[in-house]
Amino acid sequence: MDLRQLAALTAVADHRSFSGAARALHTVQSNVSTHIARLERELGASLVDRTSGGLTEAGSIVVDRARRVLHELDALTADVASSLGEVSGDVRLGVIGTTGRWLLPLVLDEVAATHPKVRVVTIDATTTSLVPQLASGSIDLAVVNLPVEDPDVDTEPLFVEEHVVVAPGSHKLARHEHLHLTDLADIPLLLEPVGTAFRDHLEIDADRAGVTLVAHAEVDGMRLLASLAHEGFGAAILPASATIEGTDGTTRSIPLDGTSPRGVGLATPRRARPSTPATAVAEIIRQVVVEEAPKRYGLRVIAPEAEPDVAD
Repeated sequence: MDLRQLAALTAVADHRSFSGAARALHTVQSNVSTHIARLERELGASLVDRTSGGLTEAGSIVVDRARRVLHELDALTADVASSLGEVSGDVRLGVIGTTGRWLLPLVLDEVAATHPKVRVVTIDATTTSLVPQLASGSIDLAVVNLPVEDPDVDTEPLFVEEHVVVAPGSHKLARHEHLHLTDLADIPLLLEPVGTAFRDHLEIDADRAGVTLVAHAEVDGMRLLASLAHEGFGAAILPASATIEGTDGTTRSIPLDGTSPRGVGLATPRRARPSTPATAVAEIIRQVVVEEAPKRYGLRVIAPEAEPDVAD
């Protein structure tokens, strides 16, 4: 068994074909096929379903561990290179779009200024998508909604933020200067799906207030919800950092009382020691949040050791 075999199988898992894996690895398809065939012979099991291009059960088991092996190898290389001089290497950073919109430009600027040999590869996705990537070692760290319920992921709180209602100017809620959760009873709203932490905590707050939330549409993605509200599709409950003000004044962001604030935190894989570059980027994220979050409406920095009872 060698690393080329593990890299080939992981690439097939990511691209669901031998040809796609070959393109990603900058090699020819026959090399990918050879590496996987040798790995299958050594393990005595079929790892790839040649009909669908997907992994077999055994293949999924191998890929799960292979990702960790490859991740550790990348971290080892980065750590050794950093010990010989400047911090250097790749960092795969996941970030939820609502926070990434204001946090990422500041983080990237600071990384470029303090660690010019560190290359940050950014994945813009929802918490639902980022957590499995953290657990598998596909990414090094991520800024996510809290809480995260995964035994393979560690988190630390960064900040909390209040909720707002984003409504088109023509919507009946837009005439309000301030709203309470009870004002939203039985009004169709743009919401995250049931099962996401953000929606589930809203439902807890709604139950406490004796309110039934009605979904006009359910979308797993804060930025898309904000965009739909901005385009006049309906009113959305969003965290403060997700607001989009219409340049023509047609979209309103209205403070919302009666809800628990949303928590945002920094998440890392529990089973892997972070590389030196990943550690450096994590520290920059913490510094930028401390400096920038208090300047933004509805955001409040919390101490890393705190364990607030917050909504996601």
